[in-house]
Amino acid sequence: MIIVMKQTASVAEISGVIRAVETAGLKARPSHGARETIIGVIGATRTKVLDQIGTMPGVAQMTPVSKSFKLVNREYKPENTVIKINGVSIGGDEFVVMAGPCSVESSEQLKESARAVRAAGGRILRGGAFKPRTSPYSFQGMGEEGLKILLAAKAETGLPIVTEVMAPELVPLVSRYADILQVGARNMQNYSLLEAVGRVKKPVLLKRGMMCTVEELLLAAEYILANGNSQVMFCERGIRTFEKATRNTLDICAVPVIKQCSHLPVIVDPSHATGRRDIIAAVSRAAVAAGADGVIVEVHPSPETALCDGDQSLHFDEFEAMMDELRPIAAAVGRRMAPQTAQS
Repeated sequence: MIIVMKQTASVAEISGVIRAVETAGLKARPSHGARETIIGVIGATRTKVLDQIGTMPGVAQMTPVSKSFKLVNREYKPENTVIKINGVSIGGDEFVVMAGPCSVESSEQLKESARAVRAAGGRILRGGAFKPRTSPYSFQGMGEEGLKILLAAKAETGLPIVTEVMAPELVPLVSRYADILQVGARNMQNYSLLEAVGRVKKPVLLKRGMMCTVEELLLAAEYILANGNSQVMFCERGIRTFEKATRNTLDICAVPVIKQCSHLPVIVDPSHATGRRDIIAAVSRAAVAAGADGVIVEVHPSPETALCDGDQSLHFDEFEAMMDELRPIAAAVGRRMAPQTAQS
């Protein structure tokens, strides 16, 4: 259920409706738009209670939300959500590129990558400190030491950090270092983790599970929003199909579908979708054209010796060339991108 307040509703009237909702044992999630305030009501209640709230001063109308996802829905918030992180706005008119190595391997490797990302116009630094791997014998990441290296690279370059958090008990630790908490594809339906990141005031990059539908992705985000955190970005990173030409099958259709039914930003991960360095740029161009708000790609100073995902990591010159290719496409669809800068 959503409660649409009148455009003339006062702060006192809005507060009164929120108190009435909470007194009824429900959760109220207000969304303050440019013209009106919409209050999302979470929980089951009797029609009599809703009828009483519907007659309160300042209420324009009450509308049931037909979809199982409520707070993620555009009916709840018609305007696009724009997430602001250290001067970077995701979901607005800028097409944002996040880039960096799959895993933090050393201070030198990460700082070299961060400088190259910033010089090419990348806006956010990615890097894994904790790595969920299919094999227990594969490199699992450097843990907190990796987080410290990420923070040092941020201090030098000014790039905000996105890194994965794998378990609820790790949320406080990773939150101390990261600007964006990434929930990986394997954890998209780890509801304890979703609730934990929902209770912190950090943006979340939620990756689509490799065998999950769009609706399941939307409902996973609903867990985060229902726990109080509205700063969520979806990440389409490909799903598992019968096709073996690429690592996964990128569902480019998911981008406009999600943008139509949700107000939250959408990021595309062409690295994990393809698993192939040679077509990452082409898929990134498709992401811009489809209306994505950004991409997250893997970049490494020496992909051939990378400890993780070297085959899908771009060399620095390839990343720079890709960025040059994306700018005119972004401009054609009404988006802008950060310019190149000189490396220090």
